[in-house]
Amino acid sequence: MARDAGARKVYFASAAPPVRCPNVYGIDMPAAHELIAHGRSDSEIEAAIEADWLIYQDLDGLIESVKHDHSSITEFDTSCFSGEYVTGGVTDEYLEAVADRRSEQPKLQAVRREQHASV
Repeated sequence: MARDAGARKVYFASAAPPVRCPNVYGIDMPAAHELIAHGRSDSEIEAAIEADWLIYQDLDGLIESVKHDHSSITEFDTSCFSGEYVTGGVTDEYLEAVADRRSEQPKLQAVRREQHASV
């Protein structure tokens, strides 16, 4: 869209690292395969979004930016960036099952709407 509006160069800067993994702790997010950064390098993402330059916040820099000098917080949930889930036990099979259930939701809602409309 930026190029269509006449931009000669397109730079994309994010205040967060690339989101490569879904959150499993109550935030409704796309499945991993729907995330542009999942399984892609920064240069592949840059090409996919047709940007001339792509800048992401470094994960360590993000963590450091939210720490306080005397904070007792020593661990952060960075699972959507790192794929490391603090509760453990989040396997690829589990993520696939969540994605499958999520993709079934719109189908079930459509069936319910059709059933309700025919009553």
